Amino acid sequence: MNAIELLLTRQSDSKLTEPGPSPEQLDIIKQAALRVPDHGCIAPWQFIIAQGDARNKLGEIYHRSAVAEQQEEKVINRAKELPLRAPMIVIAIAKYQEHPKVPRIEQVQSAGCSVLAMQQAAFAQGLGGVWRTGYFAQSRAVKKALNLHEQDEIVGYLYIGTPQVECKKSPRHTPEHYFSNL
Repeated sequence: MNAIELLLTRQSDSKLTEPGPSPEQLDIIKQAALRVPDHGCIAPWQFIIAQGDARNKLGEIYHRSAVAEQQEEKVINRAKELPLRAPMIVIAIAKYQEHPKVPRIEQVQSAGCSVLAMQQAAFAQGLGGVWRTGYFAQSRAVKKALNLHEQDEIVGYLYIGTPQVECKKSPRHTPEHYFSNL
């Protein structure tokens, strides 16, 4: 897949199944994450991969966190099942570092770029992916269970696998609605 085709056809696939990335595909996905803009070359990221039984462990973390933080029953009841929606989940974390020239927002944006780069690398290799956030990305209890610091941000959970259905999505937006000249 050439770069322009990738950029213009990339989509989120929420119905994912086995197989997940092969070791070779995963290596490319990891390399893509580390090639994003990084002002000051401070590498403000951390990635945790959950696959196989580790997805159940992540579900337990979600469940315990939802109970501890008194979430709605619907959130608690779904918590254990959420990580089972794909063969692999990459938890992308912005590891904020005090820096005189690189503000927090740039570090968080860099980590966000890493999620997009990983999803594009997966898509370019025939895999599917969807970037999810929500309550479990903001939960202090989840961050604590993952041994993250208070200033760290979970910028997303990238679910990766093989799309269950071939569903080419047509563009939803047109440039003329979002771009103007100064």
